[in-house]
Amino acid sequence: MTVTDPVTTGAPGTGDLRRPGVAPRAPRRRPRSTAGAAGALWLLAPGGLLTVAVIVVPFTVAIIMSLLDLDQYSFRQWLSAPFIGLGNYAQALAGTSLLHAVWVSGSAAVVATLLALPLGVAAALTTHLPYRGRAVVRSLYLIPYVLPAFVVGIIWRIILQPDGVANHGLAQLGIDGGLWLNGPKSYLALILVQTWSSWPLIYLLALSGLQGIDGSLHEAAALDGAEWAAKLRYVVLPLLRGPISLALIISLLHMFNSFTLPFVMFGVPAPQDVEVLPVLTYVESFQNLRFGLSAAMAVISLVLILVPLLVYLRTVKLDTEEASA
Repeated sequence: MTVTDPVTTGAPGTGDLRRPGVAPRAPRRRPRSTAGAAGALWLLAPGGLLTVAVIVVPFTVAIIMSLLDLDQYSFRQWLSAPFIGLGNYAQALAGTSLLHAVWVSGSAAVVATLLALPLGVAAALTTHLPYRGRAVVRSLYLIPYVLPAFVVGIIWRIILQPDGVANHGLAQLGIDGGLWLNGPKSYLALILVQTWSSWPLIYLLALSGLQGIDGSLHEAAALDGAEWAAKLRYVVLPLLRGPISLALIISLLHMFNSFTLPFVMFGVPAPQDVEVLPVLTYVESFQNLRFGLSAAMAVISLVLILVPLLVYLRTVKLDTEEASA
């Protein structure tokens, strides 16, 4: 009986692999199926159409409107309105209170977000571990978040009236509350109400992050003799960095772009101390009927919102690349 050596006979596959210095053959690529590629495109089509209808078309229309001298006289035939290029942008920056509105919106959003951060994290820590009545506490925490912004604005407008509950409570402490919906204190009232309405979002994301932490890490820290404060500082908070960062970005963008809450609380025209960018854009569009100018403000607002969002996405991408490296 004759035994055939695959090395010497050059049998496909095995013989070349056993020879020193011979590179293995690359696997043959199968030709892509045209029908499979077409099917994948059809699966992506609904998402693409939705993106075009919801984002691309409105954004394109806003850019076109911002380049036209569009007002109440030319609105019916807005495509034939005079083209003025970047004139609306120059007027928005130099001839209106746009920069002041950006400062009010941005500073109030940053301060309210920083105030809401410890509240949300502390609330998540208090409802992380199981105890009797935890579901009730969780439900109560979500009340500010589930209330519509219109309702929140009305409630706080009533509370902050000159003869409202807030001033009566301050009077019991010997403090004169004064005017909260007009004048310099209106800025503090805006921050207070934005903080009250936004901290549950940080609470939800922080709680989801706590639920995702492996219990073995807590056990290991306990075996090492770590106290509660040490576990919080060196185990819990570092692992919550991702959820908290996402919560901060979403909360910041939401408050910067908030329209309903300041509109209901302070009305229009808003006091100068709480003249936020969305309300200013609304006034220029629907009260002064300067549609081209308001479109330019809306485009500037969108660009300002994209900056922190792109920074966050870039940071997440870098973290993902470092984790996969």
